[in-house]
Amino acid sequence: MGVHLIPVSTAKNGVSGRSRKRILPDPVTEPPVTDPVYEARLYCNIPSVAERSMEGHAPHHFKLVSVHVLIRHGDRYPLYVIPKTKRPEIDCTLVANRKPYHPKLEAFVSHMSKGPGASFESPLHSLPLYPNHPLCEMGELTQTGVVQHLQNGQLLRDIYLKKHRLLPNDWSTEQLYLETTGKSRTLQSGLALLYGFLPDFDWKKIYFRHQPSALFCSGNCYCPVRNQYLEKEQRRQYLLRLKNSQLERTYGEMAKIVDVPTKQLRAANPIDSMLCHFCHNVSFPCTRNGCIDMEHFKVIKTHQIEDERERREKKLYLGYALLGAHPILNQTISRMQRAAAGRKEEIFTLYSAHDVTLSPVLSALGLTEARFPRFAARLIFELWQDREKPSEHSVRILYNGVDVTFHTSFCQDHHKRSLKPMCPLENLVRFVKRDMFTALGGTTNYHDACHREGF
Repeated sequence: MGVHLIPVSTAKNGVSGRSRKRILPDPVTEPPVTDPVYEARLYCNIPSVAERSMEGHAPHHFKLVSVHVLIRHGDRYPLYVIPKTKRPEIDCTLVANRKPYHPKLEAFVSHMSKGPGASFESPLHSLPLYPNHPLCEMGELTQTGVVQHLQNGQLLRDIYLKKHRLLPNDWSTEQLYLETTGKSRTLQSGLALLYGFLPDFDWKKIYFRHQPSALFCSGNCYCPVRNQYLEKEQRRQYLLRLKNSQLERTYGEMAKIVDVPTKQLRAANPIDSMLCHFCHNVSFPCTRNGCIDMEHFKVIKTHQIEDERERREKKLYLGYALLGAHPILNQTISRMQRAAAGRKEEIFTLYSAHDVTLSPVLSALGLTEARFPRFAARLIFELWQDREKPSEHSVRILYNGVDVTFHTSFCQDHHKRSLKPMCPLENLVRFVKRDMFTALGGTTNYHDACHREGF
């Protein structure tokens, strides 16, 4: 599904401790009605002053045991061209004194140029380690995308390494688990984050695994019922689009401007290209018949937001998400359980992925308020041990630096009964091993849920 759906609801502000009442939107920063331009700006995620984040916040008697990071790649060039228009002129080489800046950018390029020959799982070793085309290739990571993940990595370094000493100074290959899809933009995003996290890392210690599926479902991708949910969800999307006459008019106008049939224009998913113009402050394309403009952009963007809203209400996507996210969540809890048992391998996990990876995971966890994954979005699972009761382990979940632990479906009720600022590991395990299937209509394991008859 190359459709970009962008949700609306104001992100729940990251408020910790007892004061977890729903905070009203701040009238200065959060528009009361859906503002497509505001939402698009959030989606671009233009690097600015380091954000305040809640990663690593815990009472002093808690010890950080492991961290699992799921990212969306950073800002990229479009995947689609608007027919008969000149594609946006964006330079994908990395230039230290061009915006957005990052103090480590030059060092990153120099370190990456030493990398070829690093042992990555095939076919990753054939990919370039950093973007380098003067006119970006389709889908290529931009300098903005690299900087977004250098910042993510640096932020995680300050919290997890400097403050919590998650990894020893002489960390070994076995302590990291790194996995990426086979696109250059995900490998390069992963390397940028890793460089921010472990500057000048030893290339001999880095092993990236290749994940063939955007759902990160490894050997468990065959799931007919999941595909049925997806077909129903796509049908819902299609019917909503038909109802939106303003959207149809807009596509019609744009099609006239570029002189192609409306159907061909829509198939080119123009919002993907328009978001690139928008995020990079490049004017929308013109022809002798006129210009694509901000009003066109707002109509399509607003429709995306409405689609996301309906998607939440109709719950078809939830069925898809529960089955789609189960394998990666199951892998994550297996790693957590091994770490909780005292194993020292794979205590820092990085999955470098796509919006279609993060969306189902957010939905499956019950994070209905979460915005659609922006460029360089990060979803983090932290595993903690209570030093006062060493057999007890707890989990925190953070989305773009906001603590969403108590917005998940398996921990919403917990904090009403408990004073702990996090969720028992057992809750997450029970959710992945049992409650996800209950929600899907009473099967008890992934295989049966995927092959349920009469769905």
